[in-house]
Amino acid sequence: MTQQTIRREAVSDQLFSLLKDRILNGALPPGGALTAERDLAAEFGVNRHAVREAVKRLQQARLVEVSQGGRTRVLDWRASAGLDLVLDASAATGAPAALAGLQRDALEMRACIGADAARLCAERCSAEQAAAITAAAAGYGRIGPDLAELGAADITWWRLIVEGSGNLAYLLAFNSLVGGLLPVGAVPPADRADELLDVAAHVRLAALIAAREPRQAEREARALLTRAVPAPSTAPAPSTAPAGKAADPRQGATR
Repeated sequence: MTQQTIRREAVSDQLFSLLKDRILNGALPPGGALTAERDLAAEFGVNRHAVREAVKRLQQARLVEVSQGGRTRVLDWRASAGLDLVLDASAATGAPAALAGLQRDALEMRACIGADAARLCAERCSAEQAAAITAAAAGYGRIGPDLAELGAADITWWRLIVEGSGNLAYLLAFNSLVGGLLPVGAVPPADRADELLDVAAHVRLAALIAAREPRQAEREARALLTRAVPAPSTAPAPSTAPAGKAADPRQGATR
């Protein structure tokens, strides 16, 4: 066990994070049985109630499945887990190596959603919404080169486009993307400088939406948003802790 400092949080929360990492990194392989409750309690020196709470959260995250006989089986998270796993991992420190490319993947998702939202907006938005999008693009060009200000204005402008798409699922995903719930929210504006400083592209996209040109709007939006997507890494990011090491959930925890 490592002696690193532990955040003051419930033991069950820490156990959930530790077991989740074991599942994501393959230490607990898909199809295998989860370590028995009594063994987990003995390993970490905690009561079995904390273990049951942690396992319940694993089940809610669709990382394990509890059979009728009480046996808990590890699931293949790539086939069963949802975006709630991504939201949880993006807020944590020392994300598992299995999620090393999460920020890039989220930026790719942002580009896909944004491009299709622009297409739908060109098809569906009202005249008033189109006028607001055009006006916001014109105002965007008057902000200046400050990336932080451009980033805030860019979010406001894209919100108009996503709202104009009429797709509620896209709007909720947009809220997660820009609200810091997904790793896109942590991307520094400097890493998106090419995208943010291209005023002409913003104006062109607004004009295409107002002109009801869905396919061209989709292409323009995709070209703009993919500028922030980094090239895929050729090697996985190094783990933040030596293999087999885990924090002791008894240190600094509340029961």
